[in-house]
Amino acid sequence: MNTALTIAGSDSSGGAGIQADIKTMTANGVYAMSAITALTAQNTTGVTGIMEVTPEFLGKQLDAIFTDIYPDAVKIGMVSSSGLIEMISNKLKEYKVEKVVVDPVMVATSGSKLISDEAIETLEKKLLPLATVITPNIPEAEVLTGMKIFSEDDMIEAANQINEKYGCNVLLKGGHQVNDANDLLYRDGGFVWFKGKRIDNPNTHGTGCTLSSAIASNLAKGYDLDQSVKYAKNYISMALAAMLDLGKGSGPMNHAFKISGNYEEGLLDG
Repeated sequence: MNTALTIAGSDSSGGAGIQADIKTMTANGVYAMSAITALTAQNTTGVTGIMEVTPEFLGKQLDAIFTDIYPDAVKIGMVSSSGLIEMISNKLKEYKVEKVVVDPVMVATSGSKLISDEAIETLEKKLLPLATVITPNIPEAEVLTGMKIFSEDDMIEAANQINEKYGCNVLLKGGHQVNDANDLLYRDGGFVWFKGKRIDNPNTHGTGCTLSSAIASNLAKGYDLDQSVKYAKNYISMALAAMLDLGKGSGPMNHAFKISGNYEEGLLDG
C-alpha cells in the first residue's frame, strides 16, 4: 500500500487540517500518517484557540515516521512559526523526501494574515524551494509575488514569478475571485489549465487542505503531477457535490462520499 504523510495542525471540528488530510488520503487509497504542528480549538464558525507544539517535538514525530514507515509523499499545511518551518525543512532534507506538496496557508478567507512576516520569510527561503508543487490561492500568490491578481493573465504571470523565484511547480487556484473554479498548473516552463465547474455549496471548510492532500495521495501512488492534479480536482468536486450540511458556519465537505459504511456481511460470517 502506498503511504502519505501530512504535516499540519489539528482541526477539532474535523473539516480541515490533519483530520481532513487523513480522511482525504484514506478515501484516495493511501495509508495516511500525521505529524501535528498545533492543536486548535475550532469549529465551522471560527478558531478560538491555538496551541503549537515545539520544534523539538515536531522533529521527534517526523523521526518516528521516517525511520519506520517511510512516506511516498508528504503534504505540508499551515505552519505558523519559523522554528517549525525550519525543523520541517531540515527533516525533509535529512530523509531525502522527493514528493512534497506545500499548501502555503498564509491568508484567511477574510483577508487577514495568519502567520508573521518572519515566518513567511522562512517559508520562502527554507520550504518552498523543496516543494514538488505549491498550491496557493489568489491572496497567497499576491503575498508571494507582491502583485495584484485580477485576471487569468495575471494568474499566469504570478505563477511564472513564483516558479522562477522558488524553483517549484505552482498550482494557482482561481476560485470565484477570478473565475469559477479554474486552476492553473505552471510546471516545466509551461502551464495547463484545469477547468472546473462551480458547485453551489456554501460549505467549503477545508477545501485547500483537501485538494493538496489529494494531490499528495496521487503522487504517492505514482501518478505524474498533471494526473495527480486532475484526479484531485475530480475528488474535491464530488466531495462538494455530495452537499453535506453540518454546523452553524461554513461546514465541511463529505470526504467519504463513496464509502457506504455498511458491513453487515463480514469475511468471517458463515
